[in-house]
Amino acid sequence: MKAHIERKIIRWIHIILSIPILGYIYGPVAALTYPALAVKFVFLPIIILSGFWLWKGSLVKKWIRKSADRKRVLK
Repeated sequence: MKAHIERKIIRWIHIILSIPILGYIYGPVAALTYPALAVKFVFLPIIILSGFWLWKGSLVKKWIRKSADRKRVLK
């Protein structure tokens, strides 16, 4: 997958999953048990991970490539 397509997909996931957080803050979602748990334990971690990936994903990929190259050299 090309980098710009991957970035667009992750950005849209990040934006779309942020909408329930607005409902949690400004709406009655916090009073409802299951939607509140979904926001806290499903949506929020995915939003945080996608944000970190958008921010530092290139460095993580570079680090993974370097470690894979080192393993190939050692074999």
